[in-house]
Amino acid sequence: MQEPISVLIVDDQPRARKSLKALLSTWPRAVGIREAGNGREALQLVKELQPDVVLIDVRMPEMDGLEATMQIKALWPQVKVIALSMYAEYQDEALVAGADAFVGKGEAADRLLDLLSAVMKEGG
Repeated sequence: MQEPISVLIVDDQPRARKSLKALLSTWPRAVGIREAGNGREALQLVKELQPDVVLIDVRMPEMDGLEATMQIKALWPQVKVIALSMYAEYQDEALVAGADAFVGKGEAADRLLDLLSAVMKEGG
């Protein structure tokens, strides 16, 4: 059996968080799925929980996903970060900020799950 993966979902839209959580709850590897509403909350939860992967929206108030990604990768380089956005033009910025991958919010659900598997394989 494959290793379980703890996940932190970060999005300022509660509906988006719930949708991602519902999708991940169907994936047998996802455990301990937690949520944050902005980059500041994300940093606090990453510090406390040390999740395997963070799914983070690029555009949020208080601290956006790009800034949060840079800080997460600087402090906890082992934590994988997958940036999410409705806007494909953020892909390059997200990768420069340190995201391990980027997924458009409109893409098929299977794409996110496949990407999660791939990103976790890279890290061990």
